[in-house]
Amino acid sequence: MDPRLSNDGKLACSSCHDVSTNGATRSSAMVRHDGSNAPFDTLTIFNSALSFRLNWEGNYRTLESQAESSLENPANMATSVEDVVSRLNADPQMVRQFRAAYGRAPDRSSLLDALAAFEKSLVTPGSRFDRWLAGDTAALSAAELGGYEIFKSFGCISCHQGVNVGGNLFQRQGIFRPLVHAKPDVVRVPSLRNVAATAPYFHDGSAATLEEAVRKMAAAQLDRSLTDDQVTALVAFLQTLTGNYRGMPVKGTPQ
Repeated sequence: MDPRLSNDGKLACSSCHDVSTNGATRSSAMVRHDGSNAPFDTLTIFNSALSFRLNWEGNYRTLESQAESSLENPANMATSVEDVVSRLNADPQMVRQFRAAYGRAPDRSSLLDALAAFEKSLVTPGSRFDRWLAGDTAALSAAELGGYEIFKSFGCISCHQGVNVGGNLFQRQGIFRPLVHAKPDVVRVPSLRNVAATAPYFHDGSAATLEEAVRKMAAAQLDRSLTDDQVTALVAFLQTLTGNYRGMPVKGTPQ
């Protein structure tokens, strides 16, 4: 949350990744801080440490490499690790904190490790689906369980599975019908944890609601036209994937 992470002292990671709400942007408008249009919708930072690659294109393997790229992106932070380290070393209190944690003043490796260590803490356990998996049979309603059965039987679970309910493979978008018109054609499958709180959807942010996203995904990826009842059931199940951060449910950004 420190604006010294940016060149002009106006931005922090939290400017785009708001951990007080859904871990993503406060706005669905995909405009970068230099005024240009962002190529991708902002992914939530929550549970990012559970994904096997980072970003929509999956072009970063570690939290440290992704953080470094964000700092050096001229459209956003427009700085460098070295410049951030220099600014932090000018703060005696920050130096003391780094010495307590790393045994030395801020440097390249400790800065990136500190950012990654914090991101690893941004997990959101305790969703109702987690509780049901742990044996709490009352955690899900009959309607939500029905949605889970559809989720499995229709094949959604082929890509959205594992501890992060996604985030562990790449997939081509628009297999049977067009899904979005924006490139790339192959993207990292996003996690569905907290999906009810992270509108808009898809890598171009073109689906405003979860219902719209479910319909479009079924048509484009599974060649299925869903009934209203099937959409309602699937959305009911997806709403059970909302977890807790610091003891409070993850919530969507104000409209």
